[in-house]
Amino acid sequence: MTQYPDGRVKRRDPAAAAWGWVLLLAVTALAAAYVWFGRTAPPPPGGPPEKVVIATNTDYVGSCSVIAAQGKGYFAGEGIQVVVQAHSSGKAAMEAVLQGKANLGTVADIPIMFAGLEDKHIAVIASIFKTEQDHGVVGRRDSGVSTPASMKGKRIGVTLNTSGHFTLDALLNRQLLQSGEVTTRNYKPEELPAALEQGEVDAIATWEPFLTQALNQQGSNAVVFYGQEVYESIYNVAGMRNYVLSRADTIKKVLRALQSGARFCDEQPDAALALQASASKGDLAKWRASWPSYRFSVVLDQGLILALEDEARWAIKNKMTGRSEIPNYLDYVYLDGLEAVTPAAVTIIH
Repeated sequence: MTQYPDGRVKRRDPAAAAWGWVLLLAVTALAAAYVWFGRTAPPPPGGPPEKVVIATNTDYVGSCSVIAAQGKGYFAGEGIQVVVQAHSSGKAAMEAVLQGKANLGTVADIPIMFAGLEDKHIAVIASIFKTEQDHGVVGRRDSGVSTPASMKGKRIGVTLNTSGHFTLDALLNRQLLQSGEVTTRNYKPEELPAALEQGEVDAIATWEPFLTQALNQQGSNAVVFYGQEVYESIYNVAGMRNYVLSRADTIKKVLRALQSGARFCDEQPDAALALQASASKGDLAKWRASWPSYRFSVVLDQGLILALEDEARWAIKNKMTGRSEIPNYLDYVYLDGLEAVTPAAVTIIH
């Protein structure tokens, strides 16, 4: 209590005293917590960014989004260190993924179709490129190749079980020809132009940049049949399902960087061409002429599922597999990543 000079006494309010002690204890506790957690809380995450190896065909224009995301720093901006691993085809890039030599790979639809038929647990995270003008057949006029129908009885070089093989069979089917009515010889993609040049085959079925390479080598002796009416190339990014599912945040970062890369390739063709040229041996003049028909985007649409099912029927019919039923290709697509980044980009029915 407090005594005033005139003798009066002021007694202390018990409730106010109690609240004072509560306030003092609270401040003391907060101060102790601040000291304790300041000393024991883990430091913010640091160290080098996560490394992601992407296998791709750097000589193929479909890889533009990957090349741009790397060259323009979009991957680095997302906090990941991407190593671009060069391969001669999507099939080879897919093999690198299956063998554990790469985390992700760029690949056309055909290798994905075969992975499904062979129960290989891969997952497509996005389609990044589409075109109808990069597959076809180049033939030698001096070997009697002048029209698609004239391929009957001819020796055709092809990389078996690829989109080039599918395109060849589709072109033959348009002429009411069976695959057995030509003699196919299996080559690596990069070997095909030389096989045609040396006369080992009468024609080759392949894709860019090997189509243009063969055309340039043959000059006026060349005849070409493009596959735009029978095959649309869908170029994708895929990885092993376990890797994709265990690194959901990493996949989102990759997708965001690829979206930036796709916009760059779509909106700045001259700069994209220059960047692509620095990483490849493709034909710039051909790319520049065809660029308006190229579709650079990061999507997952129903067309991919329909294409995989159609191609699986082709493989089953031609006994390229021991299976007799088409797999459920929804099991080979990872939807969650792109749905989290850009929901409107996912139009696969699921």
